[in-house]
Amino acid sequence: MADYTQMWQDLGLDLKSHDALLGVLGKAYADIFLAQKDRPEGMKYFDFVMSEVHGLRIREIVDAKAQGRVVVGSYCVFVPEELVLAVDGVAVGLCAGAEFGFEAAETLLPRNTCSLIKSMFGFKLGRVCPYLESCDVVVGENTCDGKKKAYEIFAPLVKDLYVMDMPQTKSEAGKKLLREEYKKFIAKLEKASGKKITPASLKKAIETVNLKRKAMIRLNALRAADPAPISGLDSLLISQVFFHDDPARFTDSVNKLCDELEARVKGHTGVAPKGTTRIVISGCPMAVPNWKVPLLIETSKAVIVGEESCVGERSTRWLTEVKGSTVDEMLDAIVDRYFSIDCAVFTPNPTRVDHVKEMAKKLHANGVIHYSLQFCQPYIMESGPVEKDLEKSHVPTLRLETDYSGEDAGQLKTRIEAFVERLKKR
Repeated sequence: MADYTQMWQDLGLDLKSHDALLGVLGKAYADIFLAQKDRPEGMKYFDFVMSEVHGLRIREIVDAKAQGRVVVGSYCVFVPEELVLAVDGVAVGLCAGAEFGFEAAETLLPRNTCSLIKSMFGFKLGRVCPYLESCDVVVGENTCDGKKKAYEIFAPLVKDLYVMDMPQTKSEAGKKLLREEYKKFIAKLEKASGKKITPASLKKAIETVNLKRKAMIRLNALRAADPAPISGLDSLLISQVFFHDDPARFTDSVNKLCDELEARVKGHTGVAPKGTTRIVISGCPMAVPNWKVPLLIETSKAVIVGEESCVGERSTRWLTEVKGSTVDEMLDAIVDRYFSIDCAVFTPNPTRVDHVKEMAKKLHANGVIHYSLQFCQPYIMESGPVEKDLEKSHVPTLRLETDYSGEDAGQLKTRIEAFVERLKKR
């Protein structure tokens, strides 16, 4: 990797803490990902992306800023990437998946706050995230109550925090609220970028993001094969890179990987033997570098074949219909697409469990592991009914509740191994 010290310093990073973080993450990545056997050659691109995740990609973002492009960071899949691209902006995901800076975060937040929110604060207070420090606008969203109140505390810490309200019910009133929030967001983007969204720019942005999602849909469909042509860890990594990489380059790289995976499927080549226990993981999002539970699963004689998560199919399974000749008409299509997202903040939320069952069937999964972060009330509260519904439909389910630490890894491993054994006896 090139020397990016001056760039990091210009962004205001704490160089000592940042170097320490990169050192830990680099070793973890090598131990978890590079140690896998029979990986597809196409994963080398994503290895390169991760080796330069705070380097080359940040340089590209800094250069884009110098060209007058607005950089917009967000913490949720409800923030439409299409609208950011339509003002020639750069969209980056900001969710953090590491137990970093929690002690500092807990000076501002209650201790019983979910790890995702504490990590968001820890990365900012520790000044270790160049994506966050590169942003001209940071977008929050009122999904769960924890994030809703946390943004009030977070606002003074960042340059420009813009918070969108979110519906909580799948109703006409809810859809109307979402549309109004997106219209306000357009006004914010146009002001921040100095550029107007036009029908041509929005149509191009929709097509760009659709191509990216189509590549992911193609990848996820290939995972139905037995033996599995790619590991769950590598698939999760691709879903994580989805939120950071250049859209066109990412799309091209995923499609090239899929070409290779199609050949693997035809040749009956996989990352695990045919008949290996197949798992769908469902629940909370797993941001970089939250790889703990997938690693435990795939070192327990099982393979993950699908992720029902915001960092997974929940963010990619719907396309935005390309229709209309005005910005308002295209916005209707964007609202329709994003209103389909079945996040656990919605009540009731029956389509989510329906999709888990659909995934288990089409991916030939033997069982489902429901993953919740401690203190994430929407997914924890929903996990019981989801488990009950899945078990009633003869889909064995294991509920796990954890955080970003490694302290419970042994206990989780024991429970996962017992679940895999249960599935083998069916």
